[in-house]
Amino acid sequence: MADSKGYITRAEEKGSVNISEDVIAAIAAAAVIEVEGVAGFSTSVGNEIVEFLGKKGTAKGASKGVKISTQDDVITIDAYVMMQYGAVLADTAREVQNAVASSVEAMTGAVVASVNVHICGIAFEKK
Repeated sequence: MADSKGYITRAEEKGSVNISEDVIAAIAAAAVIEVEGVAGFSTSVGNEIVEFLGKKGTAKGASKGVKISTQDDVITIDAYVMMQYGAVLADTAREVQNAVASSVEAMTGAVVASVNVHICGIAFEKK
């Protein structure tokens, strides 16, 4: 879902630093994967879940479940996740929001305006 190739540009003393939206999506995906209760990512089109991407994939593959929008160096992040059965959805979503915002802000220095968590389904444990 991180299909645009935009950049966040930060002017520094000795030049500028350009951070690709794909890099920001990978940072966000890595933060989401660490949250307990998240089963993985999904890529979603409208109300239809197209693909389930489990936690075992790489951050690059998982970043397909993350969409980045930027405007004036302010970032909005949409994460399309599958939750584990039994997780408290509101609490887990809040943890995802906090983890993603703090990781992206710490690593990029950019402001994260919002992290929207889209819960696309529930994953049940295989027996």
